[in-house]
Amino acid sequence: MLHGLMMDVPLLISSLIEHADRHHGDVEIVSRRVEGDIHRYTYRDMHRRARQMANALAALGVALSDRVATLAWNGYRHHELYFAVSGSGAVLHTINPRLHPEQIAWIVNHAEDRLLFFDLTFLRIVEAIAPHCRTVRHFVAMADRDRMPAQERVELLCYEDLVDRHSDRYAWPTFDERLASSLCYTSGTTGNPKGVLYSHRSTLLHAYAAVSPDALGMSATDTVLPVVPMFHVNAWGIPYAAPMAGAKIVFPGPNLDGKSLYELFEAEGVTCSAGVPTVWQGLLAHVEAHGLRFSTMKRTVIGGSACPPAMTRLFEDKYGVHVLHAWGMTEMSPLGTVCSYKPKHLAQGVEAQRAVQVKQGRAIFGVDMRVVGEDGGELPWDGKAFGSLLVRGPWVLREYYKGEGGNPLRADERGREWFPTGDVVTIDPDGYMHITDRTKDVIKSGGEWISSIELENIAVAHPAVAMAACIAAPHPKWDERPLLVVVKKPGATVTREELLAFYEGKVAKWQVPDDVVFVDSIPLGATGKMLKNKLREQFRNYRLPTA
Repeated sequence: MLHGLMMDVPLLISSLIEHADRHHGDVEIVSRRVEGDIHRYTYRDMHRRARQMANALAALGVALSDRVATLAWNGYRHHELYFAVSGSGAVLHTINPRLHPEQIAWIVNHAEDRLLFFDLTFLRIVEAIAPHCRTVRHFVAMADRDRMPAQERVELLCYEDLVDRHSDRYAWPTFDERLASSLCYTSGTTGNPKGVLYSHRSTLLHAYAAVSPDALGMSATDTVLPVVPMFHVNAWGIPYAAPMAGAKIVFPGPNLDGKSLYELFEAEGVTCSAGVPTVWQGLLAHVEAHGLRFSTMKRTVIGGSACPPAMTRLFEDKYGVHVLHAWGMTEMSPLGTVCSYKPKHLAQGVEAQRAVQVKQGRAIFGVDMRVVGEDGGELPWDGKAFGSLLVRGPWVLREYYKGEGGNPLRADERGREWFPTGDVVTIDPDGYMHITDRTKDVIKSGGEWISSIELENIAVAHPAVAMAACIAAPHPKWDERPLLVVVKKPGATVTREELLAFYEGKVAKWQVPDDVVFVDSIPLGATGKMLKNKLREQFRNYRLPTA
């Protein structure tokens, strides 16, 4: 056996900011802050402050592999923590603030977070969960000293005080690249969210793939604005890919309305962006209503939900913005496929290209895909046979944090392990994957996942409800919204309004079903399970009152 004679240099997240500082140190990072103003500095400034924060973390007792949580928008301080926390050997745990406070507290406790950093927007959430967070030693407000809130309910530390009090003399440690770097939780159909624990190695390899021409195609000539939140699978890896490429970054903060985004796009010369279809609907509505154009925007990555063909046509045909339809999962870091063209598509005309863009795209290098039927046998890539999608690769989940849910992987005939995505797909001979259905019953609303089982469990807790099923109903703005199908107990009475009111305080407002339908029975299978596919067929043309 003959080994290669190459250096064994570990792939560490700290190397990204060191590279950006050395080779792109004067490139700007622009943020619209929660306070409303615009903040500007450079990669060199960011690297200095990240080192200061790394020293602050050490002074607060954060040790190797300790979890540090954030409740924050896309901004420069949040970005600093991406490197200060992971670069020092701790684990960055980004939390979705749109979850119900009780669920956030559960996630914090499950992760055993030691510190929690938060934007002032989320002060009320912190005040609500603080008494229930058993492992958090300090809550840190990401604000200037003169913006610090009154500390009546929670004792707070000030982010800028921590930075100012510590030296920027800090040497990023070297350790095993397989150590955990960040933690994200994903909602599923069964109970509590599950943690996906990324490594330095997986994150760096994912960033390499993301910047490649047939993926996000990011370079030092780009100005990128990630609309997708940094608490959504690390903003699809853009906070790592941008410094790797040396691209200018523009962080939008909490203002994701069409007017605010357009102003940033134009003022900062944004060339590429990424987000879910719901956000782009608002942006396009603003541009259309005011007769505006994009002067620098060249491409946008759209994922989280299927991109409507009409949106693709509007972006491309009227505004000259190329749409990259993408697909991935929290369990995949998240990038799996991107719908970039092959040479033959460029010669086939616009309509043929649009037919390709409807699909979720082809796998980027590092991701392998397999489609299997009900018997587990592999199906052909003919664009017709549909089955369950399995994936594998160096940034694909092996198991959930703390072993939740058991071993999710499936072995093939060669003993290789694959992760079941829960999607039903076809793959054509050119390798383009198209999602036709989902094997799970999670409802995807505006890029957010909603657990149907959680909504059903709440409904059946009502004294008048005998059985309840929650299915996805189509919505023109949010892609899907929950529709609750209910069988009442004999002799019981309950109204739609009473049932919807029953959800108050139990889930986040955006997770509450849009409508309730009362039926005599819900179809059941041979094992007593509800046949939601039958319900989806029955209500496939149902028009929600919010649609």
